[in-house]
Formats: sequence, structure tokens, C-alpha cells
Amino acid sequence: MQKRKLGTTEVSALGIGAMSFGPFYGPTTQDESFGVLDAAVELGVTHIDTSNVYAGGKSEETIGAYLAANPSAKDHFVIATKGGITKDADGNRCYRNDLAHLEAELDGSLKRLGVDCVELYYIHRRQADMPIEEAAEALQALVAKGKCKSIGFSEIAPSSLRRAAAAAPIAAVQSEYSLSTRAPELGLLQAAKDLGAALVAFSPVGRGLLTDTPPSMEKVESIGFLKGNPRFQPDTLPANLEYTDALRAFAAEMGEPTAAIAIAWTLAQGDNIIPIPGTRTAEHFRELVRGTEITLGESELAEIEKILPVGWCHGDRYNAGQWNGPERYC
Repeated sequence: MQKRKLGTTEVSALGIGAMSFGPFYGPTTQDESFGVLDAAVELGVTHIDTSNVYAGGKSEETIGAYLAANPSAKDHFVIATKGGITKDADGNRCYRNDLAHLEAELDGSLKRLGVDCVELYYIHRRQADMPIEEAAEALQALVAKGKCKSIGFSEIAPSSLRRAAAAAPIAAVQSEYSLSTRAPELGLLQAAKDLGAALVAFSPVGRGLLTDTPPSMEKVESIGFLKGNPRFQPDTLPANLEYTDALRAFAAEMGEPTAAIAIAWTLAQGDNIIPIPGTRTAEHFRELVRGTEITLGESELAEIEKILPVGWCHGDRYNAGQWNGPERYC
């Protein structure tokens, strides 16, 4: 398994995006999540990425239950979690990046995970009316308290990343990045590289578009997030499936799963990039891990670029409501 730097240590080049340990993309069970974690141990995948808000804490609870049942796994896995998304007095989604809130949320995460410290703690969404330097300093205070070893931000602009890094060492920035979402190439990849930070890429298989079994319109109707997402609408999904059919044909010619090719492409974009795909099955997880074993040559990368040129995907990556929180910069 390839290794890449994350915070104070090295982790596998591919991690587990543990949002799928809850029902975000469909029903799942603890046994299925345990199966993914078992496969990770077997295949040398060491990084787990989760959050306090994934399934209302269930993702962290599942990981904690697995670690309790498999004590040696505590030494195997390197865990990152997040905080900062909350609700106001009226129940509306809002964001808090102050130390008191972040520490209370991290304490809850540590309890659910059954650990005393995590490798990496992210601010999940930036609080827009708070200087990001203050948010970075709040995170760094949690390092000083021994509750996390390193810090990061999710879904921020390159300019914000540079400002944060001037206030405290930023180990990682998390962003959606894949063959269907290339926005990080307009400054975020470059800023992360310059600062020595990892770019942790979520949804690296395009929320299923870049796999052998992309979501059908019928399946989309049963998944709340996709049902409202611009790329999975009746007027966009057919075009997106037609484009990605060509990638599926390319992968088939190589004798590889399409998801593996998508992961290999993501890894090829920089040695500081760590994709964290999510899945509910060990079988699909093995296809994703296969991507770490594939080295795409220049001709193959060029062919993929022809198949899925920058800007090919129909529809924005978020709708107006889903854009509440992430920083837009291009």
C-alpha cells in the first residue's frame, strides 16, 4: 500500500470516508460497516475520516464499536474527525468555530470513538463572520490540550487556507475532488502543495457516477441528497451517464473496475492527495483499493482527459441549499 503524509504520521494513500457508515446514500448496517473495516485492515488501509454530524454521531459510534471489539485496530487506524456544524435556537443549520464549541464537540467525538486523541481535527465548515485566523488558533489550542495531533479545514477557499496557515500549521484541507469536480485545480491544489498540506479528496468517484454501477434515476429518487443534487436530475443525469459510459468502456478495456481508474487518476494528480471514498460494502471497497495499485501512464492519463475533459459534468456539484457553508472561490 502506498503511503502519504497526513498530519504527524503517514497513512495509506487511500482512506475510508465514513459518511457511508450511516444512511446518507442508502440503508446500511453495523455489520456491513464492520465488513469494510475488516477489509481495510486486511488491505493495509489505515486512515478513517468521519465527523460528529455523520448520521448524528452514528458513524463515530460505529467506528468506536469496531475498535472496542478489535483492540488491535486502535494501533492500525489513524482517525480524523470534524466539528463546527451545528443548529441555532430555531433549529436552523449554522456554524461555530469558537474554541468552546469545537472542544465540546471534539470531546463528544472522542467519547463516541473510544479514544483519547485523534490524529486530525477539521473545522467542517468555516464560520463566515469569524476571522479564519481565530478559528485556526482555536484548533491549535486543542492540539496543545492533547485532544488532536494536527488540524485542518474542510471546504475552504485557497485564500482562506493561506490565511489559516499563517496563524497555525494546517496539516490538511478537505475538498470534493474527482474527474467530475475539478475546481480544486484553480488554486486549492496549488496552495496545499505550497504549504505542505494534504489535500484530502472526498467523493473521488463522483457520488457513484465514476463507477461500474452509477445511480439510476430510480435509485436517485430514494436518496435524499442525490434527489436534490443538480447532477442527478432528469435533465442532467442522462448526459452524465453518457459521458461516463465512455470511462466505463475505457476501464473495461484495461480490465479494471471504473472506480479503481477514478481513484488512480485522483492519486496521479499529486503526491499529497489522499482520496477518501465512501462505500457500504466490502466488495466495492476492494475495487476502490485496487486504484492504489494502478499506475496510469501519460498516454492513459491523456486518454482519460479526452474522455472526460474539464467541465464535462452537467449540473453544479451542489444546489443552493447544499452550497450553504462551503466557500466558493471560482
